[in-house]
Amino acid sequence: MAEIIRAENVKKTFTLTRKQRLLEKGAKKKVALAGLSFSANEGEIYGLLGPNGAGKTTMLRILATLIRADEGEAYVAGKSVMRDPAGVRASIGFLTSELRLEDFFTPAYLFGFFGRLRGMDDAAIARRREELFSKFGIDSFAEVRVRDLSTGMKQKVSLVVSIIHDPPVVIFDEPTNGLDVLTAKVVTDFLLELKGQGKSILLSTHIFSLVEKLCDRVGVIINGRMAAEGALAEVRGEQSLEDAFFDIYKREVTGR
Repeated sequence: MAEIIRAENVKKTFTLTRKQRLLEKGAKKKVALAGLSFSANEGEIYGLLGPNGAGKTTMLRILATLIRADEGEAYVAGKSVMRDPAGVRASIGFLTSELRLEDFFTPAYLFGFFGRLRGMDDAAIARRREELFSKFGIDSFAEVRVRDLSTGMKQKVSLVVSIIHDPPVVIFDEPTNGLDVLTAKVVTDFLLELKGQGKSILLSTHIFSLVEKLCDRVGVIINGRMAAEGALAEVRGEQSLEDAFFDIYKREVTGR
């Protein structure tokens, strides 16, 4: 199976604000990634699993070319995130909880706006809108301002605008975070549908059940390092993924 994403010894350190320093016991910097390496293959769902603050979101933001690594290199669909960020952005759909839709606009307007940003013509935007709005039940809310939408509907709109250009690689950061069970199922079912279409999916999460339901392979990140990686069955062994994770975490943190 061909490789679609590769990270090589990626390092990233952030300078903390005064408020953040209080939470970090006076430290002026925080190491988010301490030489992280992993690879994901075409046509699979790869899960980055780890606690809050492990470095998952930082890694995804680097892959999406939103921030630059201090050291190391990463590739998406054969394109370097450092040397060819435009090529990477053309190849991916990126959904993050940090995406904030402007309250004043409607889903219909935003869909057209993002489509034009992607270089799509009006006819292509209209076809894609009909497909995705119908699939996610957005049709009845197409002209409702974002401020009047439910949290779940906002997430659906964020999802469809992130994949408007039908990218081969989909990167999702906590895709079901904060969603009700019905909306979460719509999202997870769609991820499986994308896999069935041959798309490659990378997602970060701290939800064990989501990884067990969706992922072919998993990488466990602890303190910015890859603590374990492999097929889901290999990582969890004879126990549940949750139990395996806490064994890995204990080993990494305590050395035992």
